[in-house]
Amino acid sequence: MGNGISITVYGAEQLCASCVNLPSSKDTYEWLQAAIDRKYGADAVQYEYVDIFAPPNVEKHEQFARRVIEEDLFYPVVLVDDEIAGEGNPKLKTIYRILEEKGLHAQS
Repeated sequence: MGNGISITVYGAEQLCASCVNLPSSKDTYEWLQAAIDRKYGADAVQYEYVDIFAPPNVEKHEQFARRVIEEDLFYPVVLVDDEIAGEGNPKLKTIYRILEEKGLHAQS
């Protein structure tokens, strides 16, 4: 039933230096998935987690993981359909706005 919207979270097991008091990348990924599924339904979005230090052998993931490291982006970096929606401490309100701009509607 998914409509092709994907969320990719790029992160690492270790916290970024500026993110010491924030949840881990994996915790943020799981929290986002739970919050979005609760609001829009479990089939509304496809999710993927990518470890920036061990990305899968997929060119776009390897390139973006390298970008996160080289540009010192705060991770986790959340992409909605390849658009950066948040980094470090992503804001759910911003991600919801982007999802709704892409045509998702909250469940009743």
